Amino acid sequence: MSKGPFRVRAGVRDWLMAMGVAAALLFTGLSGQHSATGLDLLGYVLLAVGGLALAAGRRAPVPVLAVTGLCAVGYQAAGFDVAAVAFLFAVYAAMRAGHRLVTVVTSVAVLASLPLAALISGLHDKGEAFAQARGALQIAWLIAAGAAGEALRQAEQRADEAERTREETARRRADEERLHIARELHDSLTHQISVIKVQSEVAVHVARKRGEPVPETLLAIREAGREASRELRATLEALRDDDTSPPHGLDHIPELVARHGKTGLQATLTTQGQPHDVPAAVGRTVYRIVQESLTNIARHADATTASVRIDYRPDGVALQVDDNGKATPDTAPVPGIGLLGMRERVTALGGRLRAAPRDEGGFTVRAELPVERAS
Repeated sequence: MSKGPFRVRAGVRDWLMAMGVAAALLFTGLSGQHSATGLDLLGYVLLAVGGLALAAGRRAPVPVLAVTGLCAVGYQAAGFDVAAVAFLFAVYAAMRAGHRLVTVVTSVAVLASLPLAALISGLHDKGEAFAQARGALQIAWLIAAGAAGEALRQAEQRADEAERTREETARRRADEERLHIARELHDSLTHQISVIKVQSEVAVHVARKRGEPVPETLLAIREAGREASRELRATLEALRDDDTSPPHGLDHIPELVARHGKTGLQATLTTQGQPHDVPAAVGRTVYRIVQESLTNIARHADATTASVRIDYRPDGVALQVDDNGKATPDTAPVPGIGLLGMRERVTALGGRLRAAPRDEGGFTVRAELPVERAS
């Protein structure tokens, strides 16, 4: 599609060009010399059809090439001394589409048929017929049209290849950078967090074994170490996650909910509707929303229960996560990194996300993801 204030659709441009060529051919036929063979109406029809057929040149270049060639031979035989302009346009379009062999064979056949058509018209003798055919379709113009179409086709091929290569290179670099960040996080943080976690676990265990009271600060350090370990693991999984083989999806949600249930949070999972296959991106997004929601509930909501409900619909998947925490309708939620990440994922798939306190208390996260648009 052309750019600028006067954009015209490709199909409209094709029809405008075709009608222009048909009008030029008809005008030439009306004003030029042609034999009185009684085939005038047929000649005018062939002139018009030959020009109008170019409107389909972008979608069906080979049939248009055949139609324009037959029309050129036909109106020459009907006695119309008109250049085969439409056929030259068709040669250009066919070469641009990559049909080189068919274009060459058809061009040779039309070139061979034009002298015979000129003889049939009765306007010329043998010598004049060959001269007329040469004038109707100059070989040089034919070669130029074919060469122009082939050159443009190759240029478009090179441009498409360059664009594809650039996108693949950018995607590969992004994947490499993501994996590099994952390795750096793993190497720099995992060991230190593991040391803190193990040492705090040992200190709590020793204190309890001796019958001594465990300081609250030590318990807080142990819980922080556990939570940091879980968060780091989830972050590394997200960084190593790719679109071709996603490690988590809808099938992993029951395990995720059960795992959070072991932390003291009473988490339940219910499904509605008939389960069906969804695109990997949708399944991965649902998993990440459930994961982030349950993590936020465990860390910030001061809740005892959480419910996860997945509703399978013919045109998408709906997800809702509720808790009975301390959030109230008059306390506006602070949009942290987790909520922003959820919204970005849902928006990228053309869905909707609502995250807000419930009227009866607690917090709710509701996402609706369309299946067709995401696939």
